[in-house]
Amino acid sequence: MSDMSAIVERGKNVLVGNYARIPLVMARGEGALLWDAAGKRYIDLFAGFGGAILGHCHPALIEAATQQAKKLWHVGNTFYTEPQIEVAEQLNKTAFTGQAFFCHSGLEANEAACKLSRLRGRSSTPNRWKVITFLKSFHGRSLAMISATGNPKIKAGFDPMVPGFINIEPNDIALLEKAIDAETAAIMLEPVQGEGGVNLFSSEFIQKVRELCDRHNLTLIFDEVWTGCGRTGRWFAHQHFRRSDGSVILPDIMTLGKAVGGGLPVGVMLAKPDLARLLVPSTHGSTLGGNGICMAASRTVFDVIERDKLLNNAATLGEWAMSRLQNDSKLAPKVANVRGRGLMIGIELKDAPEKMVEKGLERGVVLNLTASKVIRLAPPINISRELWEQGLDAVVATLIA
Repeated sequence: MSDMSAIVERGKNVLVGNYARIPLVMARGEGALLWDAAGKRYIDLFAGFGGAILGHCHPALIEAATQQAKKLWHVGNTFYTEPQIEVAEQLNKTAFTGQAFFCHSGLEANEAACKLSRLRGRSSTPNRWKVITFLKSFHGRSLAMISATGNPKIKAGFDPMVPGFINIEPNDIALLEKAIDAETAAIMLEPVQGEGGVNLFSSEFIQKVRELCDRHNLTLIFDEVWTGCGRTGRWFAHQHFRRSDGSVILPDIMTLGKAVGGGLPVGVMLAKPDLARLLVPSTHGSTLGGNGICMAASRTVFDVIERDKLLNNAATLGEWAMSRLQNDSKLAPKVANVRGRGLMIGIELKDAPEKMVEKGLERGVVLNLTASKVIRLAPPINISRELWEQGLDAVVATLIA
C-alpha cells in the first residue's frame, strides 16, 4: 500500500463520511497550485470552495497571521480589539455604511441576518417573521438554513423543516409579490446562485425586489458568501446591480463567508446601522468570532486585493474565459450554456457527466460539479493569465475527451 493510500485508509477510519472525498491527499499549496502527497501538481480552479481567494499560503496572509499570533489570539467580545475594527472599517469603505457582526462562517452570518430581520419584524402588527428565499438557492446546512435553502436534496431526511421559510421560483416578480403577506419579514437571495449552478439575476429584477422591500417594510438580505471580496470582479456582486440612474442597489444586510477569511474561518453580517442597533446584548453572539488571527488575515485580504488591483484581474480573466468557452466550436456538442461574473463561472453541460471531477484531476486540474451538470470554476482571483489558460486548456480537454 502506498503512503497516500495508507493516509486515505487512516482517514476513512476516523473521519465522518459526510463528504464524498476523493482518495487523494493534498499535501501543500502555493498560489493557484496544489501538490498531492505523491508529488503530482494540480492547477486549483476551485480554491477550496472559493475560500482561498488569494490562493494557497499567500505571503502577506502568512505574515499577518504570524505577527498577530505573537501579539493576541482571543480575548472574547466583551472587549474591543483593533483587528476587528479594521475589518469593519474596510467593509464600510468597500460595501456600504453599516456595522459588522463577526462569526466563523457564512452559515452563521445568514442565521444572524435572519434573526435580525425577525427582530425588526417584531415592531410590526402582526409580528413579521417569515423569510422568502428562492429555488436553487443555498444558504447553509443548519436546520434553519436548510429550510431557507431552495434545494430539496439538501432538505432530504431532515423533516420537519423549521417554519417561516418560503422558497419560490426566482426571476418572477409577480410570484414574489404574491408570496408576501402580513407576516413576511425579509427576502434573502444570492446575487449569483453558487450551489444552484451559477445562476444570475438581472438588475431589473433586483431593483423590483428592492422596491417591494421598501414598499412592504421588508429587510433585503444579500447572501454574498460565495460572491464577496472580489470574486465577481467587483468588491461585492450586488455592485453589479444598478438602477436606471446608475446608482448601486444596496441590501439592508449583507452576509459574507469563504473568501473574507482568505481560507481561515470568518463569517460576517454587515447591517445598516438602524437595523444593527436591534442586536443588543444577549440577542446574539459568537465566542470565537472575530478572533485576532482571523481578523488580521481578513484585513490583509482587503489590503492585497486593493494593492494588486485584483478586481480588475478577476473581471478581465473572467470575461476572456467566458468568451473563449462560449466560442469554442469543439465544446458545442457538449455545452448548453456558459455563464458567470468575473472568476465565478458555470459551464452547463447538455447531459450529466460521469466522474468529471476525477477526470479533471487526472489532467492536473481541480474543478467542481454542481446541480448535476454544471462545472463550476472559481480559481484564486490572483491567478496568473498563464496558469488560467493552462487550466482552461485542461478543462476543455476533459470535456471533449
